[in-house]
Amino acid sequence: MKNFNFINKRIVFFIIAAVMVAASVVSMAVRGFNLDTDFVGGTALYYELGEDLTDSASAEIQAIYNEKAGTSATVRTATDAKGNIQVVITSTELTTEQIADVKTAMSEKFENSAFNEQSSVGETVSKELRSSAIKAVIIAIILMLIYIWIRFDWRSGLSAILCLAHDIVIMLGAYSILGINMDSTVIAALLTILGYSINATIIVFDRVRENNKNYSKLPFAENANNGVRQTITRSINTTLTTLFTIGMIYILGVQSIRNFALPIIVGIVAGLFSSVCLATNFWVLFKGKKAFEAPKKGK
Repeated sequence: MKNFNFINKRIVFFIIAAVMVAASVVSMAVRGFNLDTDFVGGTALYYELGEDLTDSASAEIQAIYNEKAGTSATVRTATDAKGNIQVVITSTELTTEQIADVKTAMSEKFENSAFNEQSSVGETVSKELRSSAIKAVIIAIILMLIYIWIRFDWRSGLSAILCLAHDIVIMLGAYSILGINMDSTVIAALLTILGYSINATIIVFDRVRENNKNYSKLPFAENANNGVRQTITRSINTTLTTLFTIGMIYILGVQSIRNFALPIIVGIVAGLFSSVCLATNFWVLFKGKKAFEAPKKGK
């Protein structure tokens, strides 16, 4: 990495980023998200079915909902806190009578099934949760932009925000592409990645700023490239250390923990790429031709 020129390869990095972002956006537009009742509202019933969830069993459950509740249902498997496989059936919000009818029909159709629990989220609550998630991310980004703008300049602030947008889109794309159940934990996951990514970017920017002070006769682009090379070992080691921990949580955790850990793993990798390969290149891009020119005497 000592002789690698990150600035000269900026077009390649931009193309890679554009492809990943485009793939994520297309998946979100076409496939959408596997939204939990936290975000769309509705009723969720949790069962130990007593048999494998085959296509025919899923169809029978959906038929029960159509007949007894007059609504469609989404059927999936999940792991409870004890590590047991259970079936989660979600639908629009049901009345007490509809839930009772569905339970009766389920016990008759699946004699070995056991009802575990139920949860209901109203439409108003789900809207408030969605609104809170969006507000939390926007406020975090604005505060980060202000901080970087004050500490460095507006070009670096804009560069950092573009990197954060890249990381968020890639992470949300993972939810869509992999079909990960999206519940309220997505808020914590997004804020975690925002904090992790901006910290990695600031470390690179700080080194670039020091290089500009210590080697003021060199072009900004050269100091920026040296800043990336000087911090890349630290960036990789920090990322690997974090990934080892999150990776073990994903491997050893139950399904609900995996649904939280996997997007964070994707976001951490995306954050490493953006902080090393994109952040300074955006900064150089916004400086234009002056970034490649040696400072004039007296300036």
